[in-house]
Formats: sequence, C-alpha cells, structure tokens
Amino acid sequence: MPVALASRVLPLLPLQLLLGICLREIRSRHPRIFDRLGSHTGKRYGLDPTDLPLAFVLEPRRMNPRVTVVRTLPPGVDARIAGPLSALIGMTDGSYDGDALFFSRDIQIDGDMEAVVALRNAIDDSRVDFLAESVAWLGPLATPIERLLRGLVAPPSFRQEMGVGGGG
Repeated sequence: MPVALASRVLPLLPLQLLLGICLREIRSRHPRIFDRLGSHTGKRYGLDPTDLPLAFVLEPRRMNPRVTVVRTLPPGVDARIAGPLSALIGMTDGSYDGDALFFSRDIQIDGDMEAVVALRNAIDDSRVDFLAESVAWLGPLATPIERLLRGLVAPPSFRQEMGVGGGG
C-alpha cells in the first residue's frame, strides 16, 4: 500500500496539520457533530490502522476537537479501534457495517465499549461523509483528491470481500 510506505519515512507534522484543518472544517460545517457523544466528548479514542505504521488519537471535544497523529498509540486512551484503514474509513461513511466488521474480527475494539458505541452513533446520526468533507476545503481540487484517497484507502478487493457496492 503506497500510503503505508510513505508514512514510514515521512514526518508526521504535515499529516497532523492537514488532519487538524480537516477536523476544524468538518466541525465548522457540522457544529453539533459531537453533541451525541454526551459525557463521552472528553474521551480519547485510539484509531489504529493495522496496515499503516501510524495511529491517531481522536479527542472529539465539542469546542476544540483534536486528532493527533502518532507512530504508536499512547497508553491511557479510553478506547482503541483497530483494523485496516479502509475499514476504519468505510465505517465513517457508511460503506461498511461496523457490527459486521467487529463480529468478523476485521476490526478489534478494546477499552470503553460504551464510548465506542456513542462514537459510532454520533457518526451514524451525523450522516457526514468524512472523506468528502475532509477535502471540501480544497475547492476545485476536492473531487480529484477525494477520488484518489478513496482509491488508496479502499482497494477493490477489500470492497468485494465486504460485499460493498453489490446492491445488498
């Protein structure tokens, strides 16, 4: 996977800055996105793509949400969600069913399950396509970059294995 190769050698700061912009843009267009989390807005979620040599710590605070790029998840995250990057992204845009991924063991969840369920419900209720929203601020470049990213993170073989795009 080209993303995995690049993430091994590239510094994390540029990705950190881009993700920060994306999160701020999403929050500005959807200001109530984290309201559904209730008491879980103060939680730290570790997102651990198993096919990348990096991870993310999401802090979905109402006023100042934050995502941090790390090489390995720090101790003390409230919940960890691990799986292929395409599965993690697919769960956010509704391409993949989180329950099916969990029960098929394509993703693993550790820690505060109640917080994970609250995060999943908040994402599902928001009906936000996080990948599309993340690049919307790029103006005319948004569509080609979104296509490129979707191709990188959701290879056709994974979509077929998960039954995505098959009309069912």
